[in-house]
Amino acid sequence: MLTDRFSKAVDVANYAHFDQTRKGTTIPYIAHPLAVASLAIEFGATEDQAIAALLHDAIEDGGAEYEQVILENFGESVLAMVKGCTDGVPDANGEKADWWDRKSAYLEHLEKASDDVLLVSGADKLHNARAIVIDLQEIGPAVFDRFKAGIKGTLWYYRSLADIFSRRGAPMAKQLEAAVSEMEKLAVFDAEYAKIIEDNFGGEALAAVKNALCDAQQK
Repeated sequence: MLTDRFSKAVDVANYAHFDQTRKGTTIPYIAHPLAVASLAIEFGATEDQAIAALLHDAIEDGGAEYEQVILENFGESVLAMVKGCTDGVPDANGEKADWWDRKSAYLEHLEKASDDVLLVSGADKLHNARAIVIDLQEIGPAVFDRFKAGIKGTLWYYRSLADIFSRRGAPMAKQLEAAVSEMEKLAVFDAEYAKIIEDNFGGEALAAVKNALCDAQQK
C-alpha cells in the first residue's frame, strides 16, 4: 500500500527534473522515474524501494543537495538506495567524471550491491534498455549519437549490466536480457548492414529488409 510519502516523492522528483528532457527527445524527464517506479512496484517493491525508484536520478541529475532533501523527507534507507543507484554527481560546472571510469566503477559496485539497490537499479536499466530498443526501431543507429560512448560503449555497458543482473538473480534479469539481446540484434544489423544495402539496392530495399526483420522478431 502506497501512502502520502510516495505522493510526496513524486513531487520531489518532478521538481528535481522539472526542466529536463530525455536524451535526444522532447519527453519530460519525469516520465523516466515514474516508469522506473512502476516497474519496481511490478517486481514487488516496498514503498521505500518505490520511492527510491522515483528519486534514483535526483542526486545525479539534480545535484548533491538532494541528499539532504531525501534524508530529511524519506529517511536513511531511501537515501542509501538512491546513492547506490548513483554513478556520478556533477561538479560545480555541471560536469561528471569520465564516462568509462564511472560506468566501470558502477558495474563493479553492482556485483556486491544490496538487493534493494539491485531492484531499483534493475528497473532503471530495464526501462532505459527498452527505450533504446524502441528508438532503434524508429530511427535506427542514430540513437547512439545521443550517448557519449557511442554504439560500442553503449552495447558493452548494457551487455555487462544484463550479465550482472542475471548472475545476481535479480527479479527483472530475464526481461533485461531480452531487451539487451533485442538491442544488440537491431544495433548490429543497422550498424553493419544498413549502409551496404542502401548503397547497393536503394532506400526502398533497406526499408523492406528492416520491416521483414521486425516482423520476424515479433513472431
